[in-house]
Amino acid sequence: MSAPLRLAIFDVDGTLIDSQDFILAAMKRAFGGMGIELPSREKVLSIVGLSLEKSIGVLVPELDAAGRAQAADIYRQAFLSLREETGGEAHAPLYPGARAALEALHGEDEVLLGVATGKARRGLDHVCQAHNLDPFFVTRQTADQHPSKPHPSMLWKALADTGAEARDAVMIGDTSFDIEMGVAAGYRTIGVTWGYHPSQSLRDAGADVLIDRFEELLPALNGLWGKA
Repeated sequence: MSAPLRLAIFDVDGTLIDSQDFILAAMKRAFGGMGIELPSREKVLSIVGLSLEKSIGVLVPELDAAGRAQAADIYRQAFLSLREETGGEAHAPLYPGARAALEALHGEDEVLLGVATGKARRGLDHVCQAHNLDPFFVTRQTADQHPSKPHPSMLWKALADTGAEARDAVMIGDTSFDIEMGVAAGYRTIGVTWGYHPSQSLRDAGADVLIDRFEELLPALNGLWGKA
């Protein structure tokens, strides 16, 4: 009897790449353009992973829908300009051990890999090309194609793309939004502690496992898949 198909879905910002400095710089430029004081570093990083307009709504709750849309457009333009000037996420490093973990999982015949990110498709494509990640992922879900996290739409589509069952799928992310999305989709979940939300938030969201280093990922996955 063949082994069941396994699916591992990764968040991007704060999980695979450390893009916080670029995100903060883009936010600073955008908020300056709007004439609004930038919230604290912790507040800005707390919304990474949400869709852009939802993020703006959290950071500037007094804005109405039209104001959020306008602010999101200003941020989008600031982000693209900064990427053009600096290279953007191409200079945001992969976390230590990320590539080795992806290569090891990619080498397992029954394991498929994907991403579910708050980035738009253009942003994800930029990251994958800059870091040579294209060979790894068979399904790629982005914020411009789905409702914002923690809605499970991205993860449902990943199952449809791959034919995997939710019971054999794992969501890996650094925010409570990732974990809540995984739980809602019927996935098992792994919270990574090197990202943008504290460990307790990941536990409270329902993470099955927390890991502190990428070297712990394969044993954690094997444990959830009953391969340990």
